[in-house]
Amino acid sequence: MRVHVGGDHAAWELLTDLLAFLEEEGHEVTNHGPHAYDAVDDYPVFVLRAAEAVAADPGSLGIVLGGSGNGEQMAANKVTGIRAALCSDPELAQLAREHNDAQVLSLGGRFTTPEQARAIVSTFLATPFSGEPRHARRIEMVGAYEADGTLPPLPA
Repeated sequence: MRVHVGGDHAAWELLTDLLAFLEEEGHEVTNHGPHAYDAVDDYPVFVLRAAEAVAADPGSLGIVLGGSGNGEQMAANKVTGIRAALCSDPELAQLAREHNDAQVLSLGGRFTTPEQARAIVSTFLATPFSGEPRHARRIEMVGAYEADGTLPPLPA
């Protein structure tokens, strides 16, 4: 699996641990940064590049990391076509992939141990989108809104 990774200083240790883990697992990893610890770096610099790379690389997935993962998820979701999910356990990662076809996983380095992160990442990367019509329909609704502001019709 091709995996694009980006984060910031608040998740530096988790980012470096996951890069090694992903490579050990045989994934093709692109680290969009940071490439060195900088206590005042800004997550959008790296997260937006990782999310853009996922959007431009069909079949790839992404992982973005920060202190809480909230800002990183929000930034990644600004990239057209990207669905990023903040996950704190493997079940949420599984549902993000199965139900929402999320392409980017967001993790909070201050709230996730390396062991937990590895389990969440493994589940996220191994879980396919279910393709169920109800889930596909919902993704299409969000995509239409993203494309041109079309709101889904209200139920009758």
